[in-house]
Amino acid sequence: MALQSFRAVRWLRTLNLVLQAALFVTFFAGLNYVARNHPSRFDLTRHRTYSLSPETLSYIRNLTRPVHLVATLSDLSENPEVRGLLDEFVHATQSSPFGVITREFIDVYRDRRRAEELGIEQPNVILLRSGEKSRAVQIDELYRFKQQEREAFIGEQVLTAALLDVSDPSRRRVYFLTGHGELALDNVDPSRGLSLLRDQLRVRNFDVMTLELSAAKQIPADAALLIAVAPQSAYTPAEQELLRQHLTVNAGRLILLLGPGLAASRLGLDELLLDWGIIADDSAVIDPAPESITEDGDLLIRALEAKHPVMQTLAGFQTMPLRLGATRTVRVDPGRPATGLTVVPLAATSPQAWGEVGYRQLPFTRDGADIRPMKGIPPEDRLSIAVASERVSVRDNLPFSVRGGRLVVFGTGDLVSNQRIGYSGNFVAFLGAVNWTVDRDKQLNVPARPIERFGLALSAADFTRLRYALVLGLPGATLLLGLLVYWTRRS
Repeated sequence: MALQSFRAVRWLRTLNLVLQAALFVTFFAGLNYVARNHPSRFDLTRHRTYSLSPETLSYIRNLTRPVHLVATLSDLSENPEVRGLLDEFVHATQSSPFGVITREFIDVYRDRRRAEELGIEQPNVILLRSGEKSRAVQIDELYRFKQQEREAFIGEQVLTAALLDVSDPSRRRVYFLTGHGELALDNVDPSRGLSLLRDQLRVRNFDVMTLELSAAKQIPADAALLIAVAPQSAYTPAEQELLRQHLTVNAGRLILLLGPGLAASRLGLDELLLDWGIIADDSAVIDPAPESITEDGDLLIRALEAKHPVMQTLAGFQTMPLRLGATRTVRVDPGRPATGLTVVPLAATSPQAWGEVGYRQLPFTRDGADIRPMKGIPPEDRLSIAVASERVSVRDNLPFSVRGGRLVVFGTGDLVSNQRIGYSGNFVAFLGAVNWTVDRDKQLNVPARPIERFGLALSAADFTRLRYALVLGLPGATLLLGLLVYWTRRS
């Protein structure tokens, strides 16, 4: 009888263990099922670092085409916000029927074949691809800088705008004006060619074309932007009227790069510029400040308008100034209209510079005829060499503004020539002007997030104590606890 009772107890214990194991397995299987099919995520960070804003979610969940993100981060540990943001984009569109976002990390130095397939040569770039369209975003564009230090992370609004742009099947078309001795797109000459700029714009999803106004007789309706680089002869009255109509009546966009050598009046552009509150002086910038000149005689421009979208990305980098050749002064017209026109100087010289009017004769001397800063006209105590102008009007007392034209004028003709586009500051500034004029600087209502870094500073003695605590302290504490339990049970 006792033997049978012993066997029954043993079978009951065995059954109990089996049931516990089955319950354990069933519990975790059910938990995984719920986690996979009914996920729920909570962001407990103070600034909601790992959460997308409602506006961003509304945009990306309604994408009509899939988008693939390729990141070439050289050091993931230095950009944790970027990786987290890309993961959030992927997660937010997992259930989307059409616009799924996927991401990929590659090393451009180790995975050369994949990098060549994608057309990526540099690290720290995010390439967005959707169908045949692509757009590259530099990692530094995802941060706001102050005194060369990362102050805030603005990656969500930048990448969201890029996603909306690349997922749009249409391509913005940029026309470079020809017929007046301008620098040419198909020219590979270092000083007179724009072939490198053409390639860079195509990578960024622009259709790049040429346009001769005298032959076309009209500006194409699909022109998102007109660009004239260093014209050498005057525009006819008919061409001037086409440009005026394009900017004013059609709310068009125009970028002019006008180096010294020809007065704006001799180019036939003086009245057009005055209509937009800009004066392009017939002068050459002379800047004797040692920090403003290179050994080769190039002019370095470091004073940039950080609040304007054109220079916002570049302004945080004092190590990336504009590097220019011969440059004229381009100023805000003090007699411009008080309303309806916003004119902002983008880049300025050092306080020691002046605009030499008699630059055709040596030596250069500073006298009363030269261009000097004007009191009450920005930038204070400096001479501007680039200006942006925007016309926005309010109609019929409506509470919102109507889209107007945009004009950017640089006082140099070779800012983006083949020999100068390699200077990072030049290209970033010009690309900022392009993005602003074609509305690629779309300001989403997404707040910037502060950069938070936590560091632990330990001396050599601290490391030694920590090592002994881990190697001896924890095992010793466990041993003492075991002896205490043993002693207690024996007592």
